[in-house]
Amino acid sequence: VHNNMADKSTETNKIVPAEDRDYSQVRAVNTKAWLEENEKFFLPPVCNKMMHNWQLKVMFVGGPNQRKDYHIEEGEELFYMVKGDMCLKIVEQGKHKDVVIKEGEVFLLPARIQHSPQRQDNTIGLVLERERGQGETDGLRYFVDGTTDSLYEKWFHCTDLGAELKPIIDEYFKSTQFKTGKPIPEELPTTLPFDPDMKTAVMKPFPMKDWLQQHRRDIDKDGGVSMFGDKFQFETRVFGSGNAEGSNATAETWLWQLNGEAKVTVGDQVYKLTAHDSLLISPGQMYRYEGTEGAVCMANLQDPHRKC
Repeated sequence: VHNNMADKSTETNKIVPAEDRDYSQVRAVNTKAWLEENEKFFLPPVCNKMMHNWQLKVMFVGGPNQRKDYHIEEGEELFYMVKGDMCLKIVEQGKHKDVVIKEGEVFLLPARIQHSPQRQDNTIGLVLERERGQGETDGLRYFVDGTTDSLYEKWFHCTDLGAELKPIIDEYFKSTQFKTGKPIPEELPTTLPFDPDMKTAVMKPFPMKDWLQQHRRDIDKDGGVSMFGDKFQFETRVFGSGNAEGSNATAETWLWQLNGEAKVTVGDQVYKLTAHDSLLISPGQMYRYEGTEGAVCMANLQDPHRKC
């Protein structure tokens, strides 16, 4: 463990071990300006850019991206389409299903659901997921065409998804299974690190704007409103013109000011957030939010201790 602050990192978009993260220099990031600055990353071949890559992974993803592989993880993923629509292919209760997430819509994907994001040209979406805990495993799976039978799969501990997926995908395209479309039973694992979720029926994506209108009165009360309730690892609270405070011992909180202005106090730092501003708050750190008339702020965290 480093005691020297000089050895710690302030670059929240890089992968950094927890003990080497220095939150003292974290500044508010205006997402609109950030998206304009990083426009080139949302085009092929990269198609995505990490804003934060510590405990909470905050990324924006472009397109086009059509893929056959399905990803399975022990955390959840929160999707919001900033520009254009996307299709998230999933396996729900043992059957293939397309979940279309339209511009301005929010969707929370539960843990352990097999999913494959398909993105179009000229689209941008926000995705939030979390750092994996020790002993957690991700899976990448290809299906026999038209079935939910596994054709080819690999399981791995994920620290850098972008870097770790590419070799598996490359390996798949060189495989006999890819050429023949038939599985090789002895190459499939006999036991899995965990069973994919085959029971949950997922929520319907919903327009953020409509949800905000429906809950406007409660959002403006002190403490705000929980968007998804308490059944998930994700805890997303929406604050309005009232006051709120929060902290989580193990998870970062990402505040995203959608409308209006708010004052956020973190320790002895005071931030004035205006529309599109966002702020990353470290685990264990208390923050206080004070909204003004017309303000809307989303406070997002994903706590692995809430895992079922």
